Amino acid sequence: MHDRIATLNLMVGELPELKGHARDLRIDACRGIALWWIFLDHVPNNIGSWLTLRNYGFSDAAEVFMFVSGVTCALAYGKALRFEGWTGVIRRTLRRSWDIYVAFLLLTLACAILVHLAGGGRLADESNTRILLDYPGATLAHAAILQYRPVNTDVLPIFVLLHLLFAPLLWLLLRVPNVTLGASLALYALVRVFGWTVPAWPNSHWAFNPLAWQLLVVLGAWWMIEDKKVRTWVTSRTALVLAVLYLLFSLVIALSWRIKPLEALIPQALANLLYPLDKSNLDPLRLLHFLAIAVLAAWFVPRNWPWLTTPVMRGAIRCGQNSLPIYCLGVLLAFASHTTLLHISDGLAMQIALSLGGIVAMIAAATLLRSTHQ
Repeated sequence: MHDRIATLNLMVGELPELKGHARDLRIDACRGIALWWIFLDHVPNNIGSWLTLRNYGFSDAAEVFMFVSGVTCALAYGKALRFEGWTGVIRRTLRRSWDIYVAFLLLTLACAILVHLAGGGRLADESNTRILLDYPGATLAHAAILQYRPVNTDVLPIFVLLHLLFAPLLWLLLRVPNVTLGASLALYALVRVFGWTVPAWPNSHWAFNPLAWQLLVVLGAWWMIEDKKVRTWVTSRTALVLAVLYLLFSLVIALSWRIKPLEALIPQALANLLYPLDKSNLDPLRLLHFLAIAVLAAWFVPRNWPWLTTPVMRGAIRCGQNSLPIYCLGVLLAFASHTTLLHISDGLAMQIALSLGGIVAMIAAATLLRSTHQ
């Protein structure tokens, strides 16, 4: 028994050590920027989306958000394990899962109310709220069991499930980290081969299939736990060269999909092979693109990166530290912006104003939340 306790203490000690170090603001900044990008990408036909990853490669803000969530879960629940034991970890995962679940249901209702106030019509169809407005009882019942989701809310049900299951995941990662990551990769591969998914309603489509996207959360947590071993390879020149080459390749391909003169430079056979990318099941090209970005971040964004102290980065950090309410606010702002573009003006000036105004509103809300918590 003593040996088992000693082994557990050793494994807990291998978790990222927070004591004696300031909070790693890079994580909060990445999550905050991802929240801004998600908002900009959620507004259809918006010039602001050209500021995001989506137009310059195979992946977008969703991969960043999922991976960073795995990182933060490992840090937060690892700290809880160190000071409160497994009881504390389970209690915190259940509480966080419940908080996200309640936020999802409230956000679903808020989306329906906004669409109803906007008059329904095209917005109801594009936001997948038509069925909620026509059959509220049955639709809310399916939302309660995470089978129905309005557009742009798909991430929250995944996080309900992942936080619910994170305690056993952490237990496995501490004992057999590479085997656990291998099992996650195997599940991802089986999803890609057999098309596995979880039930959804009114059709079987998930914008983010949990069985595939779990890989990024597991990868983020594994990366933290195996930090020293991973860093040796990630910061090698070989990894950097491969990452840069892949990012350049994906940049040319992605731009060719949107800029006609470039399209002629890409062989048709190659274009047909690469497009469209399967976002729902996390296309391998998207996964590799994100990993290449992660390699560059590890190389060029140190913990004491000077830009973290700039006003823009401070705003991103505040948003990242309040990710759940700011994500929900971003969804509602995207709905409101879409409505404005449909019913008032879809001109370039309005697109810019809505993009900047939305980000400012997110920073203001995060700042207010920060002041109320102090």
